Amino acid sequence: MSRSPSFAGVILAAGESARMDMDKALLPWPPQVSGRTPSKETFLSAAIRSLTLCTDFVIVVAGQNEATLAPVVYACGATIVNNPDSSRGQFSSLQVGLREVLNRGRDAAVIALVDRPPVSAQTIQILQAAFESAPRDIWAVAPEFGGQHGHPYLAGRELIEAFLQAPATATARDIEQQHQQHIQYVPVSDPLVAVNVSTPEEYVALLERAK
Repeated sequence: MSRSPSFAGVILAAGESARMDMDKALLPWPPQVSGRTPSKETFLSAAIRSLTLCTDFVIVVAGQNEATLAPVVYACGATIVNNPDSSRGQFSSLQVGLREVLNRGRDAAVIALVDRPPVSAQTIQILQAAFESAPRDIWAVAPEFGGQHGHPYLAGRELIEAFLQAPATATARDIEQQHQQHIQYVPVSDPLVAVNVSTPEEYVALLERAK
């Protein structure tokens, strides 16, 4: 039986970017093309705009960087929520964001990480179509490229509840492995689903590939 949930977008952006020389959320994206006016977009603003096209609203989870990210978030029409103890790690930010999703009356979310460029609109459409047509025992749909699982992924109410009921010391991967039979992996042709940018060198390499 098909289902047509109302999706919220959740972007996890509370990390300290310890190995980068600036907040990864504010890294310029897309890359500048010679002869064109430089883009003022960033990983964060591009991610918000990407998710805005396929969700009812977008929530950005920040930490100590809330004041820095807030102008970008509000300018893009998204909402910012604070993880008061982001030092506990990314999973705690995921729990903060998903509680807000449920508080705002939605029971499905497109979950993205800010430390990578947004995937194509077509990729998200493929994932949404797979989720909406999946059997009821499928709680989430995630992309797969070249044998690697990636982001963003779509989580329904069942997986959201599993995340929220887990201890703060858990990880998203722990919970996903516990419920592996309820997760469907969808092959896509978008290499960005498996990209992760943690260092200046990785960012420079990404820009070169994108050009």
